[in-house]
Amino acid sequence: MNFVCRKSRLHGAVTIPGSKSHTIRAVAFASLASGESRIEAPLESGDARSAATAFGAFGARIERRPDVWIVQGTGGELSVPENVVDVGNSGTTVNIALATAALLRKGMAVFTGDHQIRRRPAGPVISAINDLGGWAEAARGNGCPPIVVRGRLRGGATTMECKTSQYLTSLLINAPLGDGGATIRVPLLHEVPYVEITLDWLARLGIKLERDGMKEFRVPGGQRYKAFTRRIPADFSSATFFLCAGAIGDNELLVQGLDLNDVQGDKAVLDYLRAMGARVEVTPDGVRVRPGNLKGCRLDLNATPDAVPMMATLACFAQGTTTLANVPQARIKETDRIAVMREELAKLGARIKELPDGLVIEQSKLTGTEVSGHGDHRVVMSLAVAGCSIPGQTVIHTAEAAAVTFPAFADLMRRIDAQIQAVE
Repeated sequence: MNFVCRKSRLHGAVTIPGSKSHTIRAVAFASLASGESRIEAPLESGDARSAATAFGAFGARIERRPDVWIVQGTGGELSVPENVVDVGNSGTTVNIALATAALLRKGMAVFTGDHQIRRRPAGPVISAINDLGGWAEAARGNGCPPIVVRGRLRGGATTMECKTSQYLTSLLINAPLGDGGATIRVPLLHEVPYVEITLDWLARLGIKLERDGMKEFRVPGGQRYKAFTRRIPADFSSATFFLCAGAIGDNELLVQGLDLNDVQGDKAVLDYLRAMGARVEVTPDGVRVRPGNLKGCRLDLNATPDAVPMMATLACFAQGTTTLANVPQARIKETDRIAVMREELAKLGARIKELPDGLVIEQSKLTGTEVSGHGDHRVVMSLAVAGCSIPGQTVIHTAEAAAVTFPAFADLMRRIDAQIQAVE
C-alpha cells in the first residue's frame, strides 16, 4: 500500500490512541499475574496484537473487546507453546517474551518474526538467560531470532549492555518470578525513560527490588504478580507526528488525550519543539502547537529514539542547522533509521548527512516525489507529514507498516484536513 500526499494546511484537534509501550507491558504483566486483569483503552495495533498472541501461547487467555482487553493470567505457571511463537514486527514483544520463556518448568519455546525481527539483535537477553540458570540460543548463531529458550531462571548475576532498553525491561519483568534472586549490572543503558515505565509498573504491582540508579538492580525471586485494572495512557510516540506537524507552515493543532504526568520519555518532544522555537501551549483541552520562528539546534535524542524520524523531518523546515545526536540505537530499530531517514529525506531535497550516532540537517527546500517507508511505521508516518507540508505529490511506499503502531494514522490526518490517500 502507498500513501499519496499533497500539501495541506493542518488544523483542528486530534485525540491520540493508547501507548504501545504501556499496552505491551500490560499484556505481559496481566499474563503473568494470577486472576483476571482488565486493560482499558489499549492500543489496537499490529504490535499489541502480537503481544497478545505471544503471551496467549504461554497459557494466558486474552479476550480483546472494544476498548478493554480482559486477561486471565497464568499465575506464573506457563504452558509450553504448541507452535513456534511468531511476534510479527514487535521487537518489544520478542525481547520481553524471551525471558518469559525462561520461566518454563519443562519444554522450550521457539521465537521468530518478520524479516525485520529476524535481523534485530537480542544477544544480551540470550546471555542473561544463560547466566541466570535458563538456556537460550539463536538458531543461526547471530544473536537474532529465530531463538530457542528453555527454563528455568534460578537466579544469580549477569551483566548486560543495553543498547536498547528492552533488554533490561525483559529481565525486570520476568526475574521476580524466578526461583532465586537476580543481580543485573548495566554498564550501558540507552532509552532510560522506557525503563522508568517498567519500574513504574513494577512499583504499582508491589514488586520488590533494590537498585543503584540505573547501574545495578537486585531483584528477589519467588515473587508473584497480582491482577489489576488500568487504563492505558495515550502514546507520546504517536503524538510526536501531530505535535511536530503543528509546528510546520501555517498549521495549528490541538493534540488531546496526553497525560503530562506519565513517565513516557517521548513527552520530551514538547521540549524539543520549544527549543526549536515552536509555540507550545498546554491547555485544559490538550497541547496546542503552532509554528514559530523555527531554528535549528542540537538535540540529544538518546532517551527518545522513536522521535528520530519525525524530528529529522521537522529539522528540514528550521532555519540553520539541526543536529540530532547521541542516539546510536536508532540504527537497530525496525530499520537503521539514521541511514533510512538520510536516504529518503534526501530524495525530497533535504541537505542531510549521517553521523555515527545521529543526523545533521540543514534547512531545505523539499519537493514531493516517490519515497520508501522501508516497512518501518515511524519512517512511513514521518514521510507522510513531510508530504503534507511540501509542494508536489509525495508517494510513500510500504505505507501499510503504519498499522504496526498507529492503524488510525491516515484517518486522523484526514480529520485535520490532510490530503492523504491510502492506495493499494
